[in-house]
Amino acid sequence: MTFSAAVSGASGYAGGEVLRILAGHPQIEIGAVGAHSNAGQRLGELQPHLHSLADRVLVDTTVENLAGHDVVFLALPHGASAAIAAQLPAETVVIDAGADHRLDSAEEWDQFYGSPHAGTWPYGLPELVVDAEGTRQREQLRGATRIAVPGCYPTSALLALGPGFAAGLLEPEDVVIVAASGTSGAGKAVKAHLLGSEVMGSMSPYGVGGAHRHTPEIEQGLSKAAGRRVRISFTPTLAPMPRGILTTATARVPEGVTAAQLREAWETAYAAEPFVTVLPEGRWPSTKSVAGSNHAQLQLAHDARAGRVIVTCVIDNLVKGTAGGAVQSMNLALGLPEDTGLTLQGVAP
Repeated sequence: MTFSAAVSGASGYAGGEVLRILAGHPQIEIGAVGAHSNAGQRLGELQPHLHSLADRVLVDTTVENLAGHDVVFLALPHGASAAIAAQLPAETVVIDAGADHRLDSAEEWDQFYGSPHAGTWPYGLPELVVDAEGTRQREQLRGATRIAVPGCYPTSALLALGPGFAAGLLEPEDVVIVAASGTSGAGKAVKAHLLGSEVMGSMSPYGVGGAHRHTPEIEQGLSKAAGRRVRISFTPTLAPMPRGILTTATARVPEGVTAAQLREAWETAYAAEPFVTVLPEGRWPSTKSVAGSNHAQLQLAHDARAGRVIVTCVIDNLVKGTAGGAVQSMNLALGLPEDTGLTLQGVAP
């Protein structure tokens, strides 16, 4: 069976990556390819790497152009998805790559985004452990018609620490997460601080002091895994690379918990997951190892002296962190094998 899919925001990084994956998906026929300010242009002028779609002409992102498809991907700026999604048919699978429908709390949405809360959709991180029994978020995605794709930082942070909180092995206070992201995470709009001459050979922090919008999203996911409120200190940094995220997450471990118990919790949690790998002891992940793929790689260590676990997780921010996670969630919603169209390996060198 073949399903039709429309992609909005196709001229941006996230929309382009959705199209790259869908172009190789055996059960998806790409329909409308939408943009807004770039409507009327050939896709090949803006996404020259999408060879098979180069002659497609971008249409305006309107409800009329998106309706009539089985699936609609909304790769739009935050705050732009809700109005369009509300007008699409209830039976259409709508997958929002923006933040509009990720948060449960209207208060936190207002605090971090400053606009009316559009409501909450099922969260599109299938591997997220949501309780002590090991239930995964994918159960909420099967047959869903509305899905909120996680942010790229939350994807890596939740994969890093979720198993430990679900197993009751981590304390909910004093959780510290530092993540380095490639510049594509900031989008395709021209910004002076993202010019090559500004970024090359330099790293810089931003959103420091709890100001980054992904903070409540990470806390929300970890709190569900833990069954109680988790507070984090999150600091993102900009790295001189086009794509990839390296997240280092640490949390306090109760006295008596051993390194063996910690490793068993993570290995058990991800043993059957096709896209998440806990590396053998002594081998640490690098962003290059997952570039271009829907995979996450993790490693953990028990710092007994400090009483903490340190987990490092790497993902490609545009694939597992956005477009790959969106297609993975779509597969679950449509009743397809979860890895359909996502068997791409990493790219090296």
